[in-house]
Parts: sequence; structure tokens; C-alpha cells
Amino acid sequence: MQPGLRAQVRAWHDRVQALKNLPPVIALLWNSGRALVATETSLRIVSALIPVSALWIGKLIIDAVVQAGMGHPVAMPRVWMLLAAEFLLAGLGTVIGRTIDYCDGRIADRFSLTVSLRIMDHAATLDVASFEDPVFYDVLERARVQATDRIAMLQAMGTLVQQAVTLASLSAGVILFSPWLFVALIACITPAFLGESHFAFLGYSLAHSLTPVRRELDYLRVLATSKESAKEVKIFGLAGYLRRRFAEISGGLIARNTKLARKRLWGGSVLTLVGSLGYYGGYAYLVIQAIHGRLSVANLTFLAGALAASSSQIQAIFSTFASIADQSLFLTDLVKFFAVRPRIQSTAGVLPAPRPIRDGFEFQKVCFQYPGSTRSVLRDLDFRIHPGERVALVGANGQGKTTFVKLLARLYEPTAGRILLDGVDLREYRLDDLHQQIGVIFQDFMRYDLPARENIAAGQISEIRNSERLLRAAASSRAIELIERFPDGLEQMLGRRFEGGVDLSGGEWQKFALARGYLRDAQLIILDEPTAALDAMAEYEVFRRFTELTAGRMAIMISHRFSTVRMCDRIVVLEDGAIREQGTHGQLLANGGRYALMFEMQASSYR
Repeated sequence: MQPGLRAQVRAWHDRVQALKNLPPVIALLWNSGRALVATETSLRIVSALIPVSALWIGKLIIDAVVQAGMGHPVAMPRVWMLLAAEFLLAGLGTVIGRTIDYCDGRIADRFSLTVSLRIMDHAATLDVASFEDPVFYDVLERARVQATDRIAMLQAMGTLVQQAVTLASLSAGVILFSPWLFVALIACITPAFLGESHFAFLGYSLAHSLTPVRRELDYLRVLATSKESAKEVKIFGLAGYLRRRFAEISGGLIARNTKLARKRLWGGSVLTLVGSLGYYGGYAYLVIQAIHGRLSVANLTFLAGALAASSSQIQAIFSTFASIADQSLFLTDLVKFFAVRPRIQSTAGVLPAPRPIRDGFEFQKVCFQYPGSTRSVLRDLDFRIHPGERVALVGANGQGKTTFVKLLARLYEPTAGRILLDGVDLREYRLDDLHQQIGVIFQDFMRYDLPARENIAAGQISEIRNSERLLRAAASSRAIELIERFPDGLEQMLGRRFEGGVDLSGGEWQKFALARGYLRDAQLIILDEPTAALDAMAEYEVFRRFTELTAGRMAIMISHRFSTVRMCDRIVVLEDGAIREQGTHGQLLANGGRYALMFEMQASSYR
């Protein structure tokens, strides 16, 4: 088989396979508004029967006119009834059309909401590792688009039902007169259908391949226009470079789209002419039959109208079906996204997290490699943290400190070894209950463009209306000083994304992030570089309160500032994914090892 033919066969195979995406999406559509969907479908069926009814009434009126022209008596009441019926059909068609548009709009809104909520719900169940995979992120990005961009396809499915019923009613007369005429009509229109479907598939393939390019364009647009990058863009003079890069990538994208559009223009035009030949050939045949007296004027009018409408409906059905088949290819990413299952999840019969924790956490020969990497971030790690103990993790960047925390919170699974809580493997506990016992503030904490109340309550969303607890958490992190200055207090919008919001410095945002951690009623508190953006006085106050707040709880702190880690009960030095040394601040200095060297290097800069 020639490569070109093989590609065509493969393309059609993909189209047919993509049709299996329709049932789950139709189920989503049905569940988003059953009464609306049923009403719209019924209205489309009624609307589909109006054209043939109008044509038949028109035939009867012409019959009456011809009879009158030949001098035969005509029953005028009957003529008036036929004219009234034609008027009523036209009015009914208008009202039904507007009602269908109304239903389409409401169904579109409900479907978009249903799919968007499903995407959000499903994304919340997936592993953190999934979001760090560029290939998965492309699938997710395309799936998000499907929540709105496939509305037209759903409406097309309703249109297809309407077109099929209309064609069946219109073609009945043509088939009764000459089945071969109808077959010839379909044969002439089929090439146009195949051509349109081919070009639509090429459009899908192009759009699919351009997803990473469009994400890069979005990123460049954000870099050139966001407040976060504005300072460096201006100081380093990056605006021209970003503009040129954006224009260069956009130009390539436009060129590829234009090339495909040009092919579709010429190829589609030629194939459409072939389809028109089928209709006009059939029309000429009917005219000849009428000239030879084999058809009355009324029957010629009815059949010509039915033939024209059938030709139009066949083309419309082919086009609509091709559109549905090709757009269903885009649904592949939505269906594929919903098919992704988390590897880290609770299984049947899991245990609730212990309250209180009695023996603590224990790492046993834990190894970890990130997916797609051969480098071991952690190697045969043995570690234990006891209830009420405060442990500091120190070490150079890239030594596995944050990975250690993610494993402890079960955001990742060890590649080898196991992690125990009170002597039981973490995988034996219910995941959401385990997370409830852990409060984590990561170095790359979120800055929520939401009111101060919601920024803090994100740590324990069930407490969103408990202003007293929110303010206590804010006092512990010193965010209370900001709240007291805000005109709207806890209701003050933070960030500049929305009207009325106030911008915060990095340190001020960090205070709200810390408040989230303090609000959480957790038995283990983890702080990953918690004071990186704070000034010396704010840092001192945070750690003074940190000692009070962690009394009786387990706490793990990651920090590069040795002036702060010394207050912990134990300091663990990580190097190359393994524990290099551990002990109290005094013990490690006395040992003269890696910690003592790093402490001396940092301390010397303050002398």
C-alpha cells in the first residue's frame, strides 16, 4: 500500500474510532439538562416535518390554480384553508426555530458547567506527578478547551437528527418517482463529503500538533504583559525580544493554517461543483418529463422542490456528520483525561489516620526517582521523627529536601522502601484523612487572588466563617498587622487581578501562607523555607511563635538559614539523597563535619 493511501486509511480509521467518544459525551449532555434535551429533540423532529408539509400544501394550491385556469370549478374555502395552513406552518417553523435556539443556549451553559465541574473534580483526584508531565499537561489543556469549544458539535448532533428526518420525508416523493434519481444524487454529493471530511481531519491534526506552540505563545504573552515580569522585562530590555519571538512563532502558525485553508478552498470548490451537477442533472430530467406530459405542473413543482431540498439536506447531513466525526477526534483528549486514574489513592478497607499519633513517622530504605528520570533523588533513606519532635532538614539545593516532604505527605510514592506511620505503611491509611493531619507550607506557596478570609481559610476550608480562628492564625503568622490596616479587614481582596484588590510584597504574601499552615489542626507541620521572603525582625517573630505553636506537635522545617534551624530538637543534613549527619546544633558544630562547614561559611558573612 502506498504511503499516501495508507495515511488516508489511517485517517478514516481514526475518525471511525473517534466516534466511540460520543456516547460518554452524550451522557454528559443528557445529565446536564434532561428536560431541555428532550424538549429540544422533540422540537427538532417537528421542525423537520415542516418543509415536506409546506411543499405538499404548495402542490395542492398549484393544483387548484391549474384547475381554475382550465375552467374547472374550485372550492374557495378549501383554497383559503390551504393558504392558512401554509401561513401557520411558516409561523410554527419560526416559533420552533427560536425555541430551539433558546434551548441550545441553555443546554450549552449547563453542559459547559457540567464538564468544567467534572474536569475540576477529576483533576483534584490526580497525582501531583501528572501535573509535572508536559505531555499530560497538553492533554489537560486540550480537555479544558473541550468544555466550551465542543458546544457547536453537540448542537450539530441535534441538527443531524433534524436533517435526517427532513431528508427522509422529502426524499420519499423522489424515491417513489425514481429511486435511481435519488441514488445518482447521493453518488454526486459523496465526493464533496469525503473531501470536506479529509480537510477537517487535517485541521484536527494541525490543531493537535500546535497545542505546545499555543501554550508557548500564551506564556510569551504573559511574560510580556504581567506585573510579575514587568520589572525584569523593562530593566533587561526584553520587550523587543519577546515581541519578535511571539511574532516569529505566530507567523509560522499562521502560515501553516493558511496553507491548509488554501487547499481546502480549491479542493472543496471543485468537489462542491460535482455535487451541484447531481442536482441540476436530476432537475433537467424532471423538466424533460414534464415537457413530455409525464408530470403535471404541480407534481413538477413538488418534485423539483423535494429534489432541491433533498440535495441540500444530503449535503448538509454529510457535512454535519463529517463535522461531528472530526470534532469527536477533539473529544479524544477530554475522554482520555477522564480516563486517567491516580496511582496514589485510597483502597478498600483503608484505615483512618491515627489520632493521636503515638510512634511517629519512619522511613525504611526509601528510594525515589522522578518519573522519566534515572537519577535517584533519595537513596536508601532511613529516618524517624517522633511525636512532639521538631526536625530541621538542611543541605544544598537539589539534595532531596522538598522531595522528602512530598513523600512524607504522600504526594508521591517511594520508588523503593516504605514509609510507616505508627508502624503502619502510609498506603494503608485513607488518603484524605492522612492529609488532614498534615499542614504544609511549600516554598513555592500559592498567592490566591481572593479575599484575605479565603486566603487564610484555604488551610482549613471548613473554618471559612470562623473569623475568630482565622484571626488567631493571622496573629500567629503576623498577617494580622496587614488585616488591621486593610479597609475591609478579612474581606479585603488580595492581589491585583480583580477590582479593589491590594498588592502585597513577597514577605506579606508569605505571612498569609503561614497563616494557612497555622490554621490547620494538624499533628505534623511542615515548613519549606517558611521565612525566605521575610525581613530579619519578621523572621525572628515568626520563629518565636513557631516554637510556641508546634509545642506537642511534630514539625519539620527546611531552611538555609542556620540561625533559625538551631532551635529545632534535631538537625538532619541531606547530601546526594542520603543522610550525611544528624544531631543538635551543638553536636554538629562539635563534630566539625558538613553542617559545621556550612554554618561557618554563612556565619562569616555576618562578621
